[in-house]
Amino acid sequence: MQATDLLAIGAISQRSGMAVSALRFYESQGLLPSVRSEGGHRLFARASLRRIAFIRAAQSVGLALPQIQAALSSLPEHRTPTPQDWQSLSQAWLPALDAQIQTLQRLREQLTSCIGCGCLSLKNCPLYNAQDTAGQRGPGPRYWLGDQPQAAQKRGA
Repeated sequence: MQATDLLAIGAISQRSGMAVSALRFYESQGLLPSVRSEGGHRLFARASLRRIAFIRAAQSVGLALPQIQAALSSLPEHRTPTPQDWQSLSQAWLPALDAQIQTLQRLREQLTSCIGCGCLSLKNCPLYNAQDTAGQRGPGPRYWLGDQPQAAQKRGA
């Protein structure tokens, strides 16, 4: 790689819109390779800009950094993802994305009703979650997590 193909971390930060601290973090996590100048400064390949865009796009669909790292490490010689790579990798993420969409849709539909948290403080909670039956299925807001209220199950089943 020629020196003209390398950019300082400040230039990468400015061009990508990412904070220098975020770029250092990505580097420490193995997401963004760099080389050091003779003076010890971080230098990144111009292609790192596409890699950063890939990371940001993957995060925007809800992927965690370990998932993104696994995807990037699956590329030959840790190269920058091409549009074809992005299409292939994103296909593997569709089931997780679909599950996230379903969770958000349930959340939107149930924002004003009992969520199965066990508080039994809303007037509707005794109707939907009598004796905290949702709590028997596990911790957290059971109805937001996909469990159905017993009353609704009896009426709909």
